Amino acid sequence: MALLEIRGVSKSFNFNGKSRAGSALPVLRDINLAIDEREFVCIVGRSGAGKTTLISLIAGLIEADQAEILLEGKPIHEPGPERGIVFQNYSLLPWMTVFENVYLAVDAVASDLAAREKRERTDHYIKLVNLGNASGKRPRELSGGMRQRVAVARGLAMDPKVLLMDEPFSALDALTRGTLQEELARIWMETQKTVVMITNDIDEAILLADAIYTLTSSPGATLGPAVRVEAPHPRSRSQLCREPGYQRARRETGGILVSGHNGLRSPTGAAPGG
Repeated sequence: MALLEIRGVSKSFNFNGKSRAGSALPVLRDINLAIDEREFVCIVGRSGAGKTTLISLIAGLIEADQAEILLEGKPIHEPGPERGIVFQNYSLLPWMTVFENVYLAVDAVASDLAAREKRERTDHYIKLVNLGNASGKRPRELSGGMRQRVAVARGLAMDPKVLLMDEPFSALDALTRGTLQEELARIWMETQKTVVMITNDIDEAILLADAIYTLTSSPGATLGPAVRVEAPHPRSRSQLCREPGYQRARRETGGILVSGHNGLRSPTGAAPGG
């Protein structure tokens, strides 16, 4: 049985304030997805396609109009500590240090642990994202990349069954983004967490994921077929282009993008609109 299952999920939103039947705009339609334990899955799609809506459904922040989302066979109806989430905008408490921001998450999900164990767990994940020397700093003293590392540490420190990531690196410059992509690959190798990541960068998806799913354009967006990335972990951006599995994944993903007219970053690296 898959760890996480999405079965025929659809979601509509009413944007005009009207409540009569048929006035809602369908954002997602008939979404089906099964994710195994320890699998890294990327979902790619253009802005406005419904990517954040999909990750919010999995997180339990909103409910589907029909069908269901299951975690270990149990329906998801609300947020829970078994699903950690990393947003694009860090969402750190500015008056707290790096340590305090991560410790707060640990305390929330593991209140029965002794204070010493909470501190050790907090320290472990701060060091895992290479921020041990910044533990006493506040967010204003950190770069954007460092802030996002704190957000990743906080999500992992909750020890979730599934880590959800909503375009976590899209606001960063290209150099920092590339560095954090490889850091995330390393962290995933060490933790073996199940990850569902939203991105609009095809190369990022190929670098990180075991499987890539394309979200077609909204309204009524749905998922295309899985593209398996048959390249061994750990992956290095400098060496990945030599892997036959990388080339195949790029061709297959590019073919889906062209046929689906999704307006994503093309296989040449350009971003045609959106």
